Formats: sequence, structure tokens, C-alpha cells
Amino acid sequence: LGKVDQVDPAPLVGKVVIDTCNYYPERDGDIAALDDKQTTTSGLVQQQLPQSHVVKAFNNIFFSHLGSMQRPAGAPDRSTLLIAGDDAAAKQTVTEFIDALGYDVYDAGSLADSWRFQRDQAAYVGVYTQDGDFSRPRPADAAYLESLLAQGDRSIR
Repeated sequence: LGKVDQVDPAPLVGKVVIDTCNYYPERDGDIAALDDKQTTTSGLVQQQLPQSHVVKAFNNIFFSHLGSMQRPAGAPDRSTLLIAGDDAAAKQTVTEFIDALGYDVYDAGSLADSWRFQRDQAAYVGVYTQDGDFSRPRPADAAYLESLLAQGDRSIR
């Protein structure tokens, strides 16, 4: 995220861009617009890529679980991933992509709503673990994610 301002927007004009960024000031440096809650991480990416269609996805599941938690459509233990975006067609494209990878999708709303599954929110990475233990992943379903999204606190980044 700390280098998003170095991304050349030209090759991405008109493209769907999946934003997987998370804000870690110790890694990314302080970003005033995020610290002051003027925007979300995905809003920042959208500002850098104004002619792209940004959809936040994949940022709230531990990366090593992506290759082990996928399941066929309809499987009772199929996990659900969150997305957020401002363009319905782009969200549909990302939904189809995530479904093809083996995950259901829960639409958490607009890019402005994407803070609900940013770092330090209830619906962030820990949702897919047993008691925060990353060696014990567990599937998350839409109802559980919805309850976590409702717990969000915008005062926390």
C-alpha cells in the first residue's frame, strides 16, 4: 500500500483491479488520509487508479489459507470471502473469479464500506482461524461474516 502512488495508472485504464492491500504504518509509512479516516485503503487505490474499477478482495484471509480452504460450489464447508466496490459489473467479475477459485462471496458494500474488513476490524484475517491460530483455519460463511461486519468500529483503522 505504501507504494501505490508509484503504480502507473495507464495500463489499468478500464480494467478491473482487485485491491488486496492492508495498511501497516510500520511497513507503509504513515498515510495521513488513512490515519485521519478520510478514505479507506481501497479508496486510496481508487484515487491512484481513477479510470480503473477497483474491488477490494482477498485482504481479510491469511494468504496461506487461500490454497487450502477452497471447496467446490455447494460444499457445506465452503468458505466465503468479502468484497467491496463501487462498480456492480466489476464486483460481478471479481465474484465469478473468486467462485472459480473455490470460494463463495459476500458483498460488503462500497469502497467506502471496505473499512469494515480492514486491519484491526472483527471481519479481518482472524475470522478464518480457530482462536487466532493460523495453523487451524476454519471456513467462514456469509451469516458469520455479516455479524462481524456489523461489529466494525470506524474509530479503529
